[in-house]
Amino acid sequence: MIQTESLNPEEKPAAPPVLPPAQTPWSRIRRQFLLSKTASIALVVFGLLLIVALGAPWFSPQNPYDLAAVSIVDAELAPGVRSEATGMLHVLGTDGAGRDLISAIFYGLRISMAVGLLSALAALCIGTTVGLTAAYFGGRVDAFLMRVVDLQLSLPAILIALVLLASLGQGVDKTLLALIIVQWAYYARNVRGAALVEQQKEYVEAAMGQGLPARRIMFRHVLPNCMGTLIVTGTLQTAHAISLEATMSFLGIGLPQTEPSLGLLIANGFEYMLTNKYWISVYPGLALVFLVGSINLIGDRLRVVFNPKLDQV
Repeated sequence: MIQTESLNPEEKPAAPPVLPPAQTPWSRIRRQFLLSKTASIALVVFGLLLIVALGAPWFSPQNPYDLAAVSIVDAELAPGVRSEATGMLHVLGTDGAGRDLISAIFYGLRISMAVGLLSALAALCIGTTVGLTAAYFGGRVDAFLMRVVDLQLSLPAILIALVLLASLGQGVDKTLLALIIVQWAYYARNVRGAALVEQQKEYVEAAMGQGLPARRIMFRHVLPNCMGTLIVTGTLQTAHAISLEATMSFLGIGLPQTEPSLGLLIANGFEYMLTNKYWISVYPGLALVFLVGSINLIGDRLRVVFNPKLDQV
């Protein structure tokens, strides 16, 4: 006779093991990104600069574009000097036109970031379309588009931008157009490489076997799996666009004097460097360094997050 163990009614059944919550891809990316202290600090710096740029009209002690608020008597005041005409304290001093330098930097950040982000976004859309088209159709279409990309990438970006702006003239719209033309080839090349890898996978073959149109396969199936490459390229190219715009403005062929970016502020103070009035050029230069450096550090960390093999090198 088989004896069965009697269950004690006072004993409770063992609780099932608690499984950790499933991680979404974006939560994993966020967690791995924050493992780097350098990248986390860079993200905080960029966030502060973005807040300052967006809130420039509210954070700035003075509107540097308001001629009624700017006095030429206050020109070239040293940092920490109070204006005798208005009584306002200029924390970082003033430039050669009498504008409060910290206000000019806040507005310059706003213009530099707007130009860099808008040009990078437009170039991303164009380059992504070209890269996906070349990867999907292949053959002569791929060869033609990639030869155009190779031709542009063989020339220095600053040279193409200088030629375009010398032909088109100054202006925000001209500068944006020049930056877009310079950048789109980088996106096209990187997206094409990522899309060629994705095309070898089974889900693309299944979509093609169902007779789905090419546009849907490219943008609904292949493109989402290339987002890692796009995010990294877009981040690094934004920093490149800001640096390129600052270079062109420093040379005097970028944005007009009425809408000074950080590069133009540096150029305006460059002539004072030998007269010990360093602050006119140095402080906008530091703002540009922090802006471009933080974006580059963020992009470099994202490159490691989306390709963990690089963290082992």
